[in-house]
Amino acid sequence: MKLVLSQEQQELRAAVRDFLRAAAPLPKVRDGYDPQVYARLNGELGLSGLIVPEEYGGAGAGLSELAVALEETGAALLPGPFLATAFAALALTRVPDKELQSGIAEGRVAATLSTTELPFDGGAVSGTLARVLSGSEADVLVAPARDGDAPVLVAVELAGPGVSRTPLETLDLTRDQAKIVLDGAPARVLGPAPESGVFERLCVALAAEQLGVMRAALDAIVAYAKIRVAFGRYIGSYQGVKHKLADMHCKLEQAESIVRYAAWAADESPEELPEAAALAQAYVGRACFEVARDHLLLHGGIGYTWEHDAHLFYKRAKADEVLLGPPRIHRARLGQLLEL
Repeated sequence: MKLVLSQEQQELRAAVRDFLRAAAPLPKVRDGYDPQVYARLNGELGLSGLIVPEEYGGAGAGLSELAVALEETGAALLPGPFLATAFAALALTRVPDKELQSGIAEGRVAATLSTTELPFDGGAVSGTLARVLSGSEADVLVAPARDGDAPVLVAVELAGPGVSRTPLETLDLTRDQAKIVLDGAPARVLGPAPESGVFERLCVALAAEQLGVMRAALDAIVAYAKIRVAFGRYIGSYQGVKHKLADMHCKLEQAESIVRYAAWAADESPEELPEAAALAQAYVGRACFEVARDHLLLHGGIGYTWEHDAHLFYKRAKADEVLLGPPRIHRARLGQLLEL
């Protein structure tokens, strides 16, 4: 097991970080999804194709590499369908469908994933999906369905007939969610649905994004504590602030170890993945929110203003905390797996 990034992974992290700092700095986050930035992210760095198999035009990398990229997009609070497309790609890793996977790898297709099984009848699906990540931005929905007695994965063109999309007003202003109603929408069978492991891999991917949010929030408040003067002293010199920053740093270090381990398990030790994934969301989700909350609090009054960026981290952290179920569900799952 390796908890330290390889040289190639460090280079990937540096490349993504440099790109996002130049193309998608925090002031642009408030403008929402920029298709040009997303196109460049794929055209110049090939991020959406990281885990797509090489025979379909992807890099054939593992979840460890995807986690590195998601950590940086999380730190940048990147709007757009990158996480949703990564979720869909994770569900497709064992599905032999060249058309969709090639589209994802080339950046031509933004996808999203539903974990709700849809009724599949005569080549069409129907049903209501209450909250779909990047549902207004994605081109294709990947969803489980049942073809007779056989569980399959299907793809639905979201701009096609029988599809209605309604953008939702959510807590996180930087990320799109939509209600999707399918009424006899044409669906293409991609292949048999994976028997296990998909949800666990989604949990690890989300934890990687949460790790990035934590790191960026901590970096921002440490920098602020070095320049903000209160009562004639830099606030970073006060013992209470030092203790809070130390606590935040400890949470970040623990979260990083958990994410690295869970990503390694996904790639190298699948039998350890269920426990590792449950641990990732049981701990990292809550820790991310606590770090973002304290980042806001330590900024004082300015942190509560609309103009400051603190609330953007706070809202992303809170939305991510419950995206795949609240931490208590994952704690309960972990307890079951460990027979506690």
